[in-house]
Amino acid sequence: MAITPPVHLLHMKQIVRYTGIAAMMAACHSKQPATDSQEYTIQGDTITVQQQAALQHKLKLVTITARPYQLQLQTAGTVKAIPTQYAEIAPPFPGRILRSFTRLGMTVTPATPLFEISSPDFIEAQKQYFQARSQYQLAQQTFNRQQDLMKHGVTSQKDLEEAGTAFDIAKKELENATAGIRIFKAVPEKLSLGQPLTVYAPIRGEIIDNKIVVGQFIKDDAASVATVAELSDVWVAGQVKEKDLRLIKTLDACEIAIAALPEKHIKGNIYHINEIVDEETRSVQVLIACSNADHTLKPGMYVTVDFTATPTKAVMVPAKALLQLNEQSFVFVCTAPGKYIRRSVTTGSTSGNEVVITAGLQGGEQIVAEGGFYLLEAK
Repeated sequence: MAITPPVHLLHMKQIVRYTGIAAMMAACHSKQPATDSQEYTIQGDTITVQQQAALQHKLKLVTITARPYQLQLQTAGTVKAIPTQYAEIAPPFPGRILRSFTRLGMTVTPATPLFEISSPDFIEAQKQYFQARSQYQLAQQTFNRQQDLMKHGVTSQKDLEEAGTAFDIAKKELENATAGIRIFKAVPEKLSLGQPLTVYAPIRGEIIDNKIVVGQFIKDDAASVATVAELSDVWVAGQVKEKDLRLIKTLDACEIAIAALPEKHIKGNIYHINEIVDEETRSVQVLIACSNADHTLKPGMYVTVDFTATPTKAVMVPAKALLQLNEQSFVFVCTAPGKYIRRSVTTGSTSGNEVVITAGLQGGEQIVAEGGFYLLEAK
């Protein structure tokens, strides 16, 4: 015959069973944080991850090395004629153009005549020259005569000195008048009164602009009527942003690219870095000297300038390895298996998917190339 326990004993057994289950669930729940804490430990900027932890498999490590690197900076530029090889020609006097020897594309030298102009001012300069020459000749004759008379004791020392002074003054005036004629490349000895002024090319080069019209009257404030330029060498004015100035101090070569001729690249060298920053564009003009024997580069043309430095060795890291906190860039360096330390770095330029590190890392060190943000979350 079965014996049925009292009702209160059944209730006691159920309470004990429920309490045991609750205790087991509480124990299991309390062990979860303990599992996380076993994956990593934190001490300052160092995180130590257990070798068997799931976090360890999320990190991709790479050993960095100092590799050859060539710094490059690209900017816009404008082709300019070199000032000493470019001349706009305007007549020195107002007058009428009588003859023209000029045509576009003509090669000229400083001895090449460009045009003739009849000018009242030049005729006046001729009169002053002929007058000064006559006074000089007269003063010279007077002085020579006084010297001859002095030898024979006919004249006085005072008359001789006065003649000598007048001769010196006349000589100086003739020299000034002669210089005034020669400045226009006219030959005083071959000059005749009323002769038109011949204007010569001031530099060697090519006629790139010609506005000379025979019979045209040129005023004294008229613009240039012809332009001579030597374009076998030109400047390219590149505009470099203020923040990039530190990069071009070490650059020694440039390459010029032209949109119209994408297959053609022209070499150049930095000639001058301007000392003034443009307040509107916050950029500095950098002049690049380029050889232009085939006249590919035309003044006023827009080009692209690639500044290139001499190849050097640099430490480069994947862009994904860089993390940022409070405007400070850093990477995680693996100093021992499972041990990672946060280290601040100074970045330079970017090349593809890599960033140049200028300070903070050395070749041979191992860093977290991917997954570093998991360590950041751990902290």
